[in-house]
Amino acid sequence: MPSLKDLRNRINSVKSTRKITSAMKMVSAAKLRRAQEQAEAGRPYADRMGRMISALAAAAGGGNGPKLLAGTGSEQVQLVVVMTADRGLCGGFNSSIARLARQAIRRLQGEGKQVKVLCVGRKGRDALRREFGDLIIETIEGYNRPSVAFQTANDVAGRLLTMFDDGEFDVCSLIFNRFQSAMTQIGTESQIIPARIPEAAADDSEDGGLTALYEYEPDEEAILEALLPRNVATQVYSAMLENNASEHGARMTAMDSATRNAGDMIDRLTLNYNRTRQAAITKELIEIISGAEAL
Repeated sequence: MPSLKDLRNRINSVKSTRKITSAMKMVSAAKLRRAQEQAEAGRPYADRMGRMISALAAAAGGGNGPKLLAGTGSEQVQLVVVMTADRGLCGGFNSSIARLARQAIRRLQGEGKQVKVLCVGRKGRDALRREFGDLIIETIEGYNRPSVAFQTANDVAGRLLTMFDDGEFDVCSLIFNRFQSAMTQIGTESQIIPARIPEAAADDSEDGGLTALYEYEPDEEAILEALLPRNVATQVYSAMLENNASEHGARMTAMDSATRNAGDMIDRLTLNYNRTRQAAITKELIEIISGAEAL
């Protein structure tokens, strides 16, 4: 049975931990609002970029466009970009992305594909290196410190485009968490190279389903050549924003639960401390009374 000193030390330790988790919750809550606004503001631009490329590809004649659109003609070498956080203490945020990445890697390997992994975030590398360490070619850290910047996404996109031009992979996919709410993040796998074109061409009209007609100057292929690299950077930036908001939401929720659990533990330890103290006092009284009666 623990002594009164041990119980006091344990209570003080849990109180210190509760202060830390409460502070982390408040910091994440403050960061979440801005990160959520950035993620929601970035969605229309990314969606519109995808619709524009879809319309240009349809006008250019489908798969006869630039290499970033038509691909290499093969899907043998697959690059999986796993986006996680650099830090933990955010619930199941990192583990859910790592689980989705493992499923994707095993599926591709089962199809006979060669898989390469690029980790954006240290936790993704830590989670995958035991099982797929030989597949990890690079790790990029600190993409959201102090906040997500488009230049960082542009640098990552430049690295991907250089690898693609050098023939190091045929298909590139992003794996990240899409923000839905502070308690819900949706694991997402999105192909960005070559650009995935929806089945139906983009519909720019809002009345009666009529498709708008455009004349392009210069021609569609020249515009696609300029837009497709920017689309890769845009999709990477959008994924980073979604991941950043999801991380802060998951950390806020996890720290809120940890703070409440610490409070419950303090209550239980305090009750145990009071009972132990009362038992010690009662025992001393019994010993005093017994000694007095013996005299």
